Amino acid sequence: MDTTQRKNISVFRVLLYLIAITVALLWLFPIVWMIFSSLKPFGTPVAFLDRVFSPPFTLDNYFLLPQRAPIWRWTFNSVLVAGVVTAGVLVMSSLAGYALSKIKFKGSKILFVVIAAGLMVPIEAIVIPLFLTIIDLNLLNTHVSLIVPSFAAPLGVLIMKQYYDSIPNELVEAAAIDGSSYFRTWFSVCLPLSRSALAAVGIITFTNSWNNFLWPFLAAQNSRMFTLPVGLPVFQDLHVEEFTMPMTASVFASIPALLVFIFFQKQIVRGIAMSGIKG
Repeated sequence: MDTTQRKNISVFRVLLYLIAITVALLWLFPIVWMIFSSLKPFGTPVAFLDRVFSPPFTLDNYFLLPQRAPIWRWTFNSVLVAGVVTAGVLVMSSLAGYALSKIKFKGSKILFVVIAAGLMVPIEAIVIPLFLTIIDLNLLNTHVSLIVPSFAAPLGVLIMKQYYDSIPNELVEAAAIDGSSYFRTWFSVCLPLSRSALAAVGIITFTNSWNNFLWPFLAAQNSRMFTLPVGLPVFQDLHVEEFTMPMTASVFASIPALLVFIFFQKQIVRGIAMSGIKG
């Protein structure tokens, strides 16, 4: 490789890095703006950058927020729903993925196609019959109505099935020879080997459940049952002329999702990579 080619490659890398940094800053700027706006005194206009990023700053809005809205109740609902949904999806996806990958039964390929097709069905297409079912079962405004419908997670099943395909069948056969049942083989052999896949599915599920708006908006019509994504717009409607409090509430609601992303970036990227369907 001559000197000219090396210089061209170096220039290309510099341009690529500059583009990446620019895009990252564009994505980061609204978050920084939101954080600084939440630190401004109540009533400060946040549409002017010189006022947002200049003193004074205060934490008073964070102490005032629980007095203006049941933010702790909404947080509890979000944590409960996201936590239980994540645990349920991990168990069901892992069991279903194991069955599709390691247990040979009639119709397994058709069942796999049906589950994969579930990825193409948006929630908007089934929300009306689902809502009517919840009403018929008298589950409206309950945690059950917020949690149970989210257990159906085709993406989690596909990720776990794809990962279990990479586990040698000899391990499963050896466990069967030793007298292990299907469930014992899943629990003792396959499950410990699939920690990375479980972490990826868990993080994706938790993030999606934490940010879910449409179904909680329909299933929780009592303000005490709101999750944060539902409660924040209601709270913002009460502050159409004052934005420091809505910004404070947005920062408060974003902290768990940001922490999950910061500490589990590798697992999130791995989960996205695992979600690709192989032929």
